[in-house]
Amino acid sequence: MASKAGGDGKEAINEQVIANTYANMRTEMNQLYTKITELEMEVSEHSLVIGAIEPLDPSRRCYRMIGGVLVERTIKEVLPAVKRNKEGLEEVIARMHEALERKKKEITEFELKYKIRIRKADNNAEEEGGKKEGTAQGVLVGPAGQ
Repeated sequence: MASKAGGDGKEAINEQVIANTYANMRTEMNQLYTKITELEMEVSEHSLVIGAIEPLDPSRRCYRMIGGVLVERTIKEVLPAVKRNKEGLEEVIARMHEALERKKKEITEFELKYKIRIRKADNNAEEEGGKKEGTAQGVLVGPAGQ
């Protein structure tokens, strides 16, 4: 009997380790999504800057933030640097997309290996039921007659 109890304990620990590993993998994937989104926002900001200063006179003064310091330069000096930065960001985003695909594949293999399933239908049914009951959510009504 002692061996059965020990085996059950080891199974529970093993399941916990698998669950923790899976949760860590999902967290890493979400962090990659977040970082990619952040970098894509920076690329769009770079595109806006390039679009705004490209048609202007190259000898015109402009200001650029470098390491927290605002520096006065000309458009002729700033435009190539902004374009290089944008291209560099796009390369980093491409590498991060590759890393994200590898992580997705790794998670899928892990799910298949340990037969992991995520319950989504149950959660959605509960949320929908909660929404139907409280249709006036967010409305605070005081006592009548006061």
